[in-house]
Amino acid sequence: MNANTIKVGVSNKEGQLGFMFTKGGHREGAGRKSIGVTKKVSLTLTDEMWERLDMHCEKHRVSRSEALRRLVEANFK
Repeated sequence: MNANTIKVGVSNKEGQLGFMFTKGGHREGAGRKSIGVTKKVSLTLTDEMWERLDMHCEKHRVSRSEALRRLVEANFK
């Protein structure tokens, strides 16, 4: 990589510095669209429940987050 391929510039988010590549890289509106607000939570379950959740996720080919999101949404509809 030569020195002409990377620039340092100010991001559109809160004035943070970021690396800007001359080809590709971050573009406003690019990437996966948000489905909501992310909030971190801690969840305590028994080992058996974690195993059941993981088996469910594997069977349905979804992440833990997706499986838990579906459970919460189904409960509050």
